[in-house]
Amino acid sequence: MRSLRKGGVLALVLSLLALTACQSSPPDLPAGATAAVLGDSAVRRQVAALPQRSVSPPPAMRLAPGLIPPTNRWYSGLVFGARPQPVFPLPLSFGLTASGFAFGLPDVTATPKTIAGGYTPQVQLDAGAAGATVTAYDDVSVTLEYHAASGGRIGHTTIAEGSPLVGFTADSAVTLASSVAFTPGSGSPAGHTLALAKIGGRQYAALVPSGALSEAGDRIRLARGQSVVLFPVPAGSTASRVAQQISGPLLSVSTGYATAKDTATTSLDYRASGGSTVFAALPSQSKLATGTACELGHYDSIYGSMRVCSGERLAWSVPLVSATSTLPLDRASASDRTVIIAQLKRDAADTRPLPADTYFGGKALYRLANLLTIARSLGVSDVAAALRSRLNIALHLWADPRGCTDRPTQCFVYDPAMHGIVGLAASFGSDQFNDHHFHYGYFLYAAGVLAKDDPTVARELAPVIDLLAADLATSGASTLFPERRTFDPYTGHSWASGFSPFADGNNQESSSEAVNAWNGLALWADATGNAGLRTEARWMLSSEIASARADWVDGDLSSFTGFQHEIVSINWGGKRDYATWFSPDPNAMLGIQLIPMSPVSTFLAGDPARIRRNLAEATPHGFWVQFGDYLLMYSALAGPADLTKARAAAAKLPDTAIDDADSRTYVLAWLAWLASRE
Repeated sequence: MRSLRKGGVLALVLSLLALTACQSSPPDLPAGATAAVLGDSAVRRQVAALPQRSVSPPPAMRLAPGLIPPTNRWYSGLVFGARPQPVFPLPLSFGLTASGFAFGLPDVTATPKTIAGGYTPQVQLDAGAAGATVTAYDDVSVTLEYHAASGGRIGHTTIAEGSPLVGFTADSAVTLASSVAFTPGSGSPAGHTLALAKIGGRQYAALVPSGALSEAGDRIRLARGQSVVLFPVPAGSTASRVAQQISGPLLSVSTGYATAKDTATTSLDYRASGGSTVFAALPSQSKLATGTACELGHYDSIYGSMRVCSGERLAWSVPLVSATSTLPLDRASASDRTVIIAQLKRDAADTRPLPADTYFGGKALYRLANLLTIARSLGVSDVAAALRSRLNIALHLWADPRGCTDRPTQCFVYDPAMHGIVGLAASFGSDQFNDHHFHYGYFLYAAGVLAKDDPTVARELAPVIDLLAADLATSGASTLFPERRTFDPYTGHSWASGFSPFADGNNQESSSEAVNAWNGLALWADATGNAGLRTEARWMLSSEIASARADWVDGDLSSFTGFQHEIVSINWGGKRDYATWFSPDPNAMLGIQLIPMSPVSTFLAGDPARIRRNLAEATPHGFWVQFGDYLLMYSALAGPADLTKARAAAAKLPDTAIDDADSRTYVLAWLAWLASRE
């Protein structure tokens, strides 16, 4: 559902989900639908039970009254902070200026560690504005309103991922001053002038009302309600061919999703003022819906060549992936079972206090959950009972709605200013809404494991765990949470920075922890019988996995001459880096894309040669390094011989190479499970 200002008040209703085929706008459920939906009243009661306070002071915001702060979006940099940051509605780059806006098609370059396509303000339009405010947004698009010093409205612009168009609609009579002069060309649609400008070897077009362009070509006079639409001309096409498909400026984008037996499908409906429009598809959106017309050339981007399509809907499918938390060990050899059980008893005996922050605390819960599933799988009932008891106590502590009234850590509050759940103790900027999906995914996974086949535990945990799900995956309109806080349906992956105070746009480092979030969400949906949430979670899980493969660990980087690495470890709006936030070591670059190697992580298998190349780069000195456990497990996916080597190495792996979300038990069980499948 698109969030927008209506008289300064949002009259909205929360619906956590829809059915197998869902639209972001509140769906009409079919007759007899049995999807369990968390309604507004239920979530309101749960939120009201939490302490309410802002753990971190809210930032300055350029946001209309009544709108929920849109953290973790590709456009968050336009909203938050003392000054707006450039954003990247691919294929474009876009930024606000002191009196208007600028945009341009980035020049894509590559250095040994970076594929760059930064802010390129080749076309600037001065509207005489004193400032700009975000007045509407959805998953994919954002609308900016420009206002005069007097407060009067000048006009507005809507930009969107995938759209090469930048439109400006006048809310009062205005003359726009362009930084470049446009010259009338041929092929103008009725009632309009198609004008062209060449900048740095690149052609831009402006579709303006007849008579609106000045003789010099650098002024555009608009009456109230009139619009100008600008765009870079795609390679392999012409301005007139593109212009014939543009019915008017873009208004919004609505998101739909569906799951079938083997596929998860995303559909984006681009709504323009007159109907049809143009949009560009990412290389990862390779399986487009039948009938999609993509014959208008292409744009280069940091993700590769983007085909330009026309119509109203961009839809594509990826392979469906089901959530899982189990490593079936029923076929493991007797010797493997003996070794794993012995290690399980040692790991289960470690009863040191669990960390009190949401990241490391969540990882500790996840670790216990995996030990529990292994104990159950191996039939070690006494160890399973002890692990279940410990996990149960720890999760119930975190899931106490009033916990933060009694203690400073291991509890959650609701931030009424930012409209979200914040855990205490905060870590890695989670109080500024960084990394919520990374942190809460571990909680959802652990809760899903504990509550599986136990409705009583599910009911006891739900007052808080449901709110972690709502913080990440609210679907439909809400006055309490943004819709799908971190997940971007156009790119198919999440964004990690809450406020995005960066000139390169938003970013995500750990694609695998994002995958873990939606796997955990689906497990919680299964445990609570929420069919709608399960559908949404499986769609996000499948999409995030497809993006992780295409854009982080298994993508084709051959066209980026000069980039000298096998993987990308941080993707931004305006660049792609071989880097991490915490270490310059090659093992960290790949390891952060593997953590925590949950049972769903077999998606990393595929091309044995690529796995070996990735590892050759990441482990030049072996596996006795940070994330060595995950790197070793990943190596086993390359083939039988690699698995044999990994199993031999696992017995000697030092404790320092085992991550705190992992255990030696889990490493041994993972490898034994793979061996039993051969």
